[in-house]
Amino acid sequence: MEPVPARTSEMASAGSPSPRDEILRKLRERIVGFAASKMGREDAEDIAQETLILLHEKYPQVERLDELLPLALRIVSFKVLALRRKSARRGEYTRLSIDDLQLTDGAADSAAAFERTEIRTRLLRAISQMGERCRNMFALKLEGKTFGEIQAILGAASINTVYAWDFRCRKQLLGLMGGSWEKER
Repeated sequence: MEPVPARTSEMASAGSPSPRDEILRKLRERIVGFAASKMGREDAEDIAQETLILLHEKYPQVERLDELLPLALRIVSFKVLALRRKSARRGEYTRLSIDDLQLTDGAADSAAAFERTEIRTRLLRAISQMGERCRNMFALKLEGKTFGEIQAILGAASINTVYAWDFRCRKQLLGLMGGSWEKER
C-alpha cells in the first residue's frame, strides 16, 4: 500500500501541523464525545473517523472552527441516524441473545411418541373392523383424492352420496375408537 501524499503546504512545514489539522484534532474529540452520547464508544470512533474523512474530502474550503463544528455535528447526526436505520433494518434491536434462547435437543419427546403410537394402534384396529367401503374411503382420502374423484372411483351416483358415506364412516370410526379420539384416562 502506497502512502498518501501530503498537501504541498503541509510538506513545507514538515514537522508542524497546519492550523486546520490542529482544529480537526480538537474537533475529533468533540465529535467522538457527541457521537458517544448517542451510541456506544466503538461506533462513535468509527463515525468520528468517517466524519473527518468527509470533512477533509468534501469540505476543504471550510477552515474556521466556528464553521467546522456545526457542520461536523450535522454530519455526525446524519451518520448516527443512518446507523440506527441500518440496525433496525437488520433487526439488531430485536435480536435475542443465544444465552436467552431455550433450545431443544432435537430428540423426539418420548411421551408424545408413545401417545402417537398408541393412537395409531387404536386407529388401525378400529379401521380393520370397518366395512370395505369405509376402508376404501379412508385410503382414498389419505391419498389426497377429492370427493369428486372418490365418487368416480367408487362409482357413486352423486357427490352427496359420497358426503353421506364419509359422514357415516367417520361416525362409525369414532364409535369404534370409544367415542373419543383420545384414550379415556
